Amino acid sequence: MSPLPRHRPRQLSLGPLEQEILAILWAKGEASVKAIQDHILADPDRDLTQASITTVLQRLARKGWVRREGAPPGGGGKARKGYLWKPEFSQQEATVLNAHQQLQDFLAISSPDVVAAFADSLDDTALERLDAIAQRLRDLRRAQEQEGPCT
Repeated sequence: MSPLPRHRPRQLSLGPLEQEILAILWAKGEASVKAIQDHILADPDRDLTQASITTVLQRLARKGWVRREGAPPGGGGKARKGYLWKPEFSQQEATVLNAHQQLQDFLAISSPDVVAAFADSLDDTALERLDAIAQRLRDLRRAQEQEGPCT
């Protein structure tokens, strides 16, 4: 089970281009604006300027999804100008964060009647998964109680 990351983005919702650029960063680990542009322009039907990509990256940084770091010097002793962009979260951590937020949203608007109606519509496999989740939660809480408070 992946725990929730301690650091969380300021905003979870992302637009389609933000999601695409974040997916590129996850695949590459880090990338320059030029590398991202090259990846996008590999599709001949796409056209996106470096300025547009930079704007999206800056928006992702404000939302807390990526960070910008100075690029290391290039080979041959030449100083390389520019920045590398890196994701703040792995793709798995992002999935956990989104699932957590969806659950919180569901619980915030759900009355017991809504939850019961939802649960009533589940098939046996889904109910078994819910039972397994509930058992896992009980086991985790029992283990935490046995460990006692952190000192």
